[in-house]
Amino acid sequence: MEKINRLDENSESIQYLCQKDKHLAKVIKMIGPLEYRNVENGYAFLTSQIIGQMLSNKVADIMFARLTKLCDGEVTVDAIDKLTDEQIRSIGISHPKVKYIRNLTVAVNNGDVDFEAYQTMDNDAVIRSLTSVKGIGMWSAKMYLIFSLNRPDILPFEDIAFLQGYSWVYKTDDYKKKAVEKKCKKWGHYSSIAARYMYRALDMGLTKEPFHLYK
Repeated sequence: MEKINRLDENSESIQYLCQKDKHLAKVIKMIGPLEYRNVENGYAFLTSQIIGQMLSNKVADIMFARLTKLCDGEVTVDAIDKLTDEQIRSIGISHPKVKYIRNLTVAVNNGDVDFEAYQTMDNDAVIRSLTSVKGIGMWSAKMYLIFSLNRPDILPFEDIAFLQGYSWVYKTDDYKKKAVEKKCKKWGHYSSIAARYMYRALDMGLTKEPFHLYK
């Protein structure tokens, strides 16, 4: 059975973040404990990230569900290898994205992408490996580190959803890398944990109302 990760007031990371950032502490209080599972099928996850590039989550989810159906319920290397490019295109994605999925598949088959090895590799090494595959950029690599490997120290400043939450909490539209890194430096080695709360705030619809620190 997949392990359930839980973050609450007893978690070292939550205690640290609440102590260092009063804005984030308020968000954590609004949301409460988080429970989540790591994504175990890294290949399927990265395929979904390729499909989702430049698309809304809703549209991307629909397309990935179509691909999952084509693969008889699970997106795997073997299942994709059995599909033609035309079949993959039929879910509604572009020719370049089909090519990117093929690139990933080849990389897994020849060992250039090794999900088992990533478990013990440091973040930079995983990023270098993944981004060597054409079609997988920094955003996809960071999403993999956060949601599949559960690395706690990834700051996903390239991610639109994260920036929406960030903008809501800190009342800023300065999304430049340097500005975001400076504001989030106080999170220390728990940037991914903070990001998870940004994502959950967005999912819960909290960002539809203005953020008030003391209200």
